Amino acid sequence: MLNALWNPTTVGEIALPHRLAMAPLTRSRATPDGVPTELNAEYYAQRASHALIITEGTQPNADGQGYPMTPGIYTDEHIAGWRKVTDAVHKADGRIVIQLMHAGRIAHPDNTPHGRQPVAPSAVRPAGLTFTPSGLQEMPEPRELSTDEVTATVDDFRRAAAAAIAAGADGVEIHGANGYLINQFLFPSANQRTDQYGGSLDNRIRFAVEVATAVADEIGAGRTGIRISPGNPSQISDLAESDPHELYPHLLNALAPLDLAHLHIGHGGNEELLHTLRKLWPNTLLLNRAGTDIPTRAKDIEDGLADVITVGSMALANPDLVERVRANAPLNTPDPATFYGGGAAGYTDYPVRAA
Repeated sequence: MLNALWNPTTVGEIALPHRLAMAPLTRSRATPDGVPTELNAEYYAQRASHALIITEGTQPNADGQGYPMTPGIYTDEHIAGWRKVTDAVHKADGRIVIQLMHAGRIAHPDNTPHGRQPVAPSAVRPAGLTFTPSGLQEMPEPRELSTDEVTATVDDFRRAAAAAIAAGADGVEIHGANGYLINQFLFPSANQRTDQYGGSLDNRIRFAVEVATAVADEIGAGRTGIRISPGNPSQISDLAESDPHELYPHLLNALAPLDLAHLHIGHGGNEELLHTLRKLWPNTLLLNRAGTDIPTRAKDIEDGLADVITVGSMALANPDLVERVRANAPLNTPDPATFYGGGAAGYTDYPVRAA
């Protein structure tokens, strides 16, 4: 069953030696200003044998930051920091794309250097708590972006994509999933706007399509992907999907003409919808079926449901995951206590398998 994993393939302009890729994982180990460090370069280079590394969510502008110590890609210092990472990954014969993530309302002023109120499609406070340097706090009510600010944010994604390529990344993935800004625009529970970005289905998908169009125009569609999470809109807020069987096919029909390199689906358990989206998407499909083992995920490739599978915590805890899977060797167990923030412990010190 695992034979399908080892067949080469392509993601747009990026040639992959096999089909086991690393999913994006927030690790909160950049500098307070969002600059990646040598430690980040070591972490990603350790995992370069994955077919493709999709980095942790990286803010395209200052207001895009949701959590402390997350990286940015909008200043010269960010570009220089990411260059250390991409050079290390490429030296280890890996391929890496930077995920562009604007957190929107899933944010707290204490988590950012600027300390501003979070921004969102509408001033709707998310329920729940978020991590801050002083502990768990309630998420505040966000400020609604003006129409001009929405347009400016599209341009920020464009510039961030150009910065990612300048930093040596092989491409970018736009984060349109899991309750963050692009995802917030999709659902009336968070988007109560009355301008061209709210109300109708066409209006609610407009921001996502404009961002994807701007990024593809800037760096090429063959280096641009997008992530969605149908059936799993948010792990960290009360964002509610009202019409996923209508919304996501509509979104994909609008995105398909852009000829993007990939669609990355974070599976939320709705198999019927997943099969529908697979039929609609004309290019490479990456699938993250969290909570399942590698053989189960590999079967999705054999069945034609996915072209590439992505893994999160398994990649976090096993820098040599590819080699372990090939050898049918035991896997390290992830340590949740070290997932977010800190130093090398639980980051670059997971052991590799003895030769």
